[in-house]
Amino acid sequence: MQSIYVGNLPYDATDVDLKSRFEQYGRVSRVDLMTDPLTGRSRGFGFVRMPSWEDAEEAIARLNGSDLRGRKMRVDCASGQKTSPSQPSVAKGPTLLDRVLGEEKVPADRRWN
Repeated sequence: MQSIYVGNLPYDATDVDLKSRFEQYGRVSRVDLMTDPLTGRSRGFGFVRMPSWEDAEEAIARLNGSDLRGRKMRVDCASGQKTSPSQPSVAKGPTLLDRVLGEEKVPADRRWN
């Protein structure tokens, strides 16, 4: 499941607005617009969840900077999700166990990656 940050939204944007925009690129499993707990007023950002990493990447590429009621949306991976689960980050190397035993000696289901 890929969580996508959507910012710079008009304060009157609704879940339906975001869902209809993102569904052009794949299935949307959830939309959460953030509101002020005291006033109930929109905070101008939210999160969209899409089950497919590829669909999420396409939606991010196409919707970032697009217009929603006169405001250019900022669309990006939610914090901490900059790489695909199938593509390890460059900063991540083999685990200590992999380095000691060699990757081929540690079954894939027992690795920490």
